[in-house]
Amino acid sequence: MIVPIISTEDYLSPDELTNSLLILPQVIISCTLDHELELLLQYLKEDPTSQASLTVLLSPHFLDQTVSLLDLGVTKVIYKCSQPNLLQDCLNNATDFPSDRVGCYIDLDTCKDTFISNIPTLVQTFTWLGFYGENSQKTQERTEFATRLNSSQCKVYSGTWYLSIKNNISDIKELLQFGVLPVIESSNLSLAENDSAKINLGDAIVAGLVTDREDQLYTTCVVDEYEELLGLVYSSSESIKESLKIRQGVYQSRKRGLWHKGQTSGATQDLLQVNVDCDRDVLKFRVAQHREGFCHLNTWTCFGPSKGISALSRSIKKRKLEAPEGSYTHRLFSDHELLNSKLMEEAEELCEAKSAQEAAWEAADLIYFALVKCTSLGASLSDVEAHLDRRSLTITRRAGNAKPKWSKNLELQKISAIENSKLQQQQLSPSSSTNPQTESINQALANLQANSSSNAEIPPVAEARIQMQSYFLNEISANERSSLLNRPILQSKEIQSRVEPILHEVRIHGDAALLDFTAKFDRVKLEKTHLAAPFPPETMTIPDEVKKSIDLAFENVFKFHKAQYSDKTLEIETMPGVVCTRFPRPIQRVGLYVPGGSAILPSSTYMLGIPAMVAGCEEILVCTPPRSDGTIAPEVVYVANKIGASMIVMAGGAQAVAAMAYGTQTIPKVDKICGPGNQYVTCAKMIVQNDPTAMVSIDMPAGPSELLVIADSSATPKYIASDLLSQAEHGPDSQVVLVTVDLDDESVTAIEDELHRQASVLPRVDIVRESIPKSVLLRVDTIDEAIQFSNDYAPEHLIIQTDSSVSLIPRILNAGSVFLGHYSPESCGDYASGTNHTLPTYGYAKMYSGVNVDSFLKYITSQYLTKEGLNLIGDAVEILAHTEGLQAHRNAVTVRLQDIRASK
Repeated sequence: MIVPIISTEDYLSPDELTNSLLILPQVIISCTLDHELELLLQYLKEDPTSQASLTVLLSPHFLDQTVSLLDLGVTKVIYKCSQPNLLQDCLNNATDFPSDRVGCYIDLDTCKDTFISNIPTLVQTFTWLGFYGENSQKTQERTEFATRLNSSQCKVYSGTWYLSIKNNISDIKELLQFGVLPVIESSNLSLAENDSAKINLGDAIVAGLVTDREDQLYTTCVVDEYEELLGLVYSSSESIKESLKIRQGVYQSRKRGLWHKGQTSGATQDLLQVNVDCDRDVLKFRVAQHREGFCHLNTWTCFGPSKGISALSRSIKKRKLEAPEGSYTHRLFSDHELLNSKLMEEAEELCEAKSAQEAAWEAADLIYFALVKCTSLGASLSDVEAHLDRRSLTITRRAGNAKPKWSKNLELQKISAIENSKLQQQQLSPSSSTNPQTESINQALANLQANSSSNAEIPPVAEARIQMQSYFLNEISANERSSLLNRPILQSKEIQSRVEPILHEVRIHGDAALLDFTAKFDRVKLEKTHLAAPFPPETMTIPDEVKKSIDLAFENVFKFHKAQYSDKTLEIETMPGVVCTRFPRPIQRVGLYVPGGSAILPSSTYMLGIPAMVAGCEEILVCTPPRSDGTIAPEVVYVANKIGASMIVMAGGAQAVAAMAYGTQTIPKVDKICGPGNQYVTCAKMIVQNDPTAMVSIDMPAGPSELLVIADSSATPKYIASDLLSQAEHGPDSQVVLVTVDLDDESVTAIEDELHRQASVLPRVDIVRESIPKSVLLRVDTIDEAIQFSNDYAPEHLIIQTDSSVSLIPRILNAGSVFLGHYSPESCGDYASGTNHTLPTYGYAKMYSGVNVDSFLKYITSQYLTKEGLNLIGDAVEILAHTEGLQAHRNAVTVRLQDIRASK
């Protein structure tokens, strides 16, 4: 069947032709301009039950909107490629999406050769590949190309080919013979039969059908909104045209000619969709049947009464209009409290079901009352199915956690069950004394019940145990061991699609965009983008104990980093007369990203600023999100002043990275960006690093905080638990790993108990409840196994709590920073011992170092050759240059050697 392309404007404000086109199984909405995309996204957000089989033709400039469109229920996003370079961009963008959700529409005039050379990749990436352009309108070239699409080179393609045509019926038949679907602009279609410049829509559909009947009729299956078969009829060219024109069920009677269903009885059909089967010899009309019955026997179908949920839905809808006064159905529709109570009652009974039969019974009750509720509010079963269909197309997945009030109810039930169990035990042992645990449970239960009867918030009692996933190394396979090395999954494509528009806006609009994003994300409206040095004394007023602590930490970190720096020039004479040197130079302007959010981080400011200061960078910018009142944390300002920062940019997130990478009207562009951040900051850093227009480098990729602890029998459980929690509290995506060496069950339980006890009283316990269950406890037999696992994991922080920790250092291959012994908590490295806390995460410790003085230096080499030196190495250089085919390189040496040797 043909595939029409309609404009976004026509889709949003449809005329008669567009409404008829939307009946077809596949319709492409062309969206190539900014305002079109904005309008379409807004419409899809406001109308969740819009066209379920919508396909959007998108300009490659909007690749970042793919996730948004797919999440809003668009079946497929097709990228329109008019230039060869865009084809590669589209290929790169499509790799993270299912192949049946993205497609490519390629200009044959400009991209034919590129397509042919990329066929193996394209046919594996997309299941929708189409072609347009003037060449696709030329019969010979189109035939040759269609033949190529069916060649052996393309046999691995599992999708469908599409080719653009204009207004020739014969082109439709020709393409379908090759198995290629014709794509037609809606401007080339018409509902009129006498428009010689356009193709009649009915004729276009009939051109793609086949039949072996002498009367040229087409077998047609008629189904209702729920795809239930109503009956079998016949269609003709004339009836198809009429159906599409008036968008109602019109068929061809073999006895009476054209048959407009229900025209006399009133049982008409609204035509919802026309489709054709894979052999193109059977039509399917999906209709909304009015009044009772499709069959002449007044049954809903020609195969008898309808059954199932769809029949129940129709029955409830009918009862709403006809239910007698005093009937139960009438009560449900008129008494909303009764209906709501029954819904909650049946839902609870389904939750309590213990067998398949019981679950089916309770589900039936719940579905009945749910349909009554929907019908009372004017929602149909079709509306419900439309939402389900749309959700099935969503790319981004939600966590799916229950709302707090239902989680609390579950805890209440658990406590009741425990109480009943305790009471039963007491009844079985009448002589036993009162159990203190039972008393505490009773008290908690009483508190919950008291609060649940009022508007008070239910307190979080009897929360689930905070515990890591536990494994024995000798009981898991090699694949399972490998899976333990993986970090929590980051949705990189989704994050990138959100970050790229922010980078673009700041790069183009500068300060205005930066201030807008700060208002949007940080919820504070600023009048300026930064705080310039010298910083006013009132902006860095902090308590004396905090000041002294920062000063102590600052001094230690400065000492350690100062010791790393050497301004000496390395010089070596590789041969007589050939002197090579290497000397350091500071990176001139650097940007330091200091996260904000849920914590104040002066430590990150000096961990980044001190090595930059020691390296001698000419200008240091600090970038950090403002507080809700528009100010910067005074602790951060105090440290920024100590490191000699020229300004503090009051912004966070991807927009802050963009400001430093590209510069704005008031913020100078930097040469390097350093500092940790969330996944959006990390994504932004990676993007600008690879953007040649930014000309900026970064320190390293960074992900969520992580820690690995190796502990044996000499370790103290409360120390282990405290170290694990010191990283787990950073954020819900943090991960910690505990590797125990030859510990028995009692020792491991002691650690788990201590972890739960300490976590339960932390102010950030809600964060820990999310991060700890994602974390891992691995039990191994030997220290060798522990070290090997740690090296494979490559943690950001590695703590070794053994008596022999120092002797293990030579065996540590991959780690950001190592903490040795029982009295070296990771917290000290975070703040004051002297080492840097900006470290590689997510396994990047295998190839990156943490921030150090060298992070802010570049090294330049020089060489000085005398005549003697050039004479010694010149012949070898000439030969190598000639070998590589670089004659000019060779000549640069030859002309000098000739002079040197001529003078001898």
